[in-house]
Amino acid sequence: MDRRFFLHGLFASVAGPALANSPAQSVRPVMRPDGALPSAQELVRASKLSGQTSLVFSDLKDGRILASSSPRRALPPASVAKALTALYGLERLGPEFRFETRLGYAGTLVDGRLEGDLVLLGGGDPTLATDDLAYLAAQAKAAGLREVTGRLLVWGGHLPQSDMIDASQPDHVGYNPAVSGMNLNFNRVHFEWQAAQSGYEISLQARTARYRPSVQTIAMDVVDRSAPVFAYRDMPEQEQWSVARGALGKKGGRWLPVRVPIAYAADVMTTLLRSHGIVANGYAEATSVPSIDVLSTVQSRPLEEICADMLKYSTNLTAECVGLAASGASSLRQSAEAMSAWVEQEFGARRMDLVDHSGLGDVSRVAARDVVKVLASDKAQNRLRPILKPFKLRDGDDPESYDVKAKTGTLNFVSGLAGYADVPGDSERSVAFAIFSADLPTRGRLSKAERERPPGGRAWSRRARVLQSRLIRRFGAAK
Repeated sequence: MDRRFFLHGLFASVAGPALANSPAQSVRPVMRPDGALPSAQELVRASKLSGQTSLVFSDLKDGRILASSSPRRALPPASVAKALTALYGLERLGPEFRFETRLGYAGTLVDGRLEGDLVLLGGGDPTLATDDLAYLAAQAKAAGLREVTGRLLVWGGHLPQSDMIDASQPDHVGYNPAVSGMNLNFNRVHFEWQAAQSGYEISLQARTARYRPSVQTIAMDVVDRSAPVFAYRDMPEQEQWSVARGALGKKGGRWLPVRVPIAYAADVMTTLLRSHGIVANGYAEATSVPSIDVLSTVQSRPLEEICADMLKYSTNLTAECVGLAASGASSLRQSAEAMSAWVEQEFGARRMDLVDHSGLGDVSRVAARDVVKVLASDKAQNRLRPILKPFKLRDGDDPESYDVKAKTGTLNFVSGLAGYADVPGDSERSVAFAIFSADLPTRGRLSKAERERPPGGRAWSRRARVLQSRLIRRFGAAK
């Protein structure tokens, strides 16, 4: 699982940094009895971290390798893959690139009456929200639209569609939604419940801060069973969820993934249009891109800002849409392969084996040596480094702060960290580093249900983070 989202109680998902609590043990490297500082291999052994680790630290000023341990060992990158995706998207599309979503019509519009179909054209925007569809609906009314004789058609073929990013994840986790050329609210729907005298009052909403339209194309049943907690079926007219009654408690809420994003967007758009008195005769998915007269358009923020947020919040859908838009490939797997080939060609790194752009798939493989080779390039330092999230290393024994900008990556029994460390007290010296650890046999034994919160998973991740901090303190200041 991607630990960007932790459970509040049993179900309430919260976006936040993985394992934000300070480690119980000091992260300062401990000197050997002879007074010498430990090597990278000694720090790895001392961590008592099960599995394997690959790491490289390189001085950016002269290219010296300051430390390495199994540098060619290929391990899952987890969300560190998003750093490669950000660089790929910015280089291929440009930092000012914007996704575009349009509302228009195919037919004749006379005196507010549309003889034909209203059309919502998705442009692959991973950040499109209910607020944006509300704007499109309001602009359609302002343009004079009053009546529609045809349907609402929705086009989502700008990007290839898949009903989830990684099939090995539990069905109900919101960070593993569908991917499409038409995405809404990160392809998530908000499920909320509250105990009542006759059972539970529940709602499914495409909620934002301003709007909370109810959703009709997704349903939820509260059922009497012990397991699984959630179950999902994709029926012809509706996505159907069920949840175990005994797991709910008095009240709560969480985001669930949307598997049929075209219907979800059409459902919400229909509600918003109706609020302006514009009623279409049902909706359908457009099978080919329609030729339209445009009524209104919304554009995303510039790609550089989208990528900065992606790296900060580790949003999987954003990574997949950026990567797909950059490659133009016909499937997610082919797009990841295209990005792997680009990395090899542009940076002379060994061919990476990536299966997606977010790192959610645990069969992706990279080696620390190759990631550092990318990070040390001028392209990465100019485009990627400015938008990486600051990652401060501090502990009570050492008030000195290390200025680190990096991307974390966490799956169960997989942990990665890659980025840059500035040498304390020397603004001209910097280090590029990559650290990947994984206990793949333990991860492989987990059932699908255990992948949300497996026994021993948090403790293993804490040890991995302590190792990363010790390595940066030891080699991030090396001269």
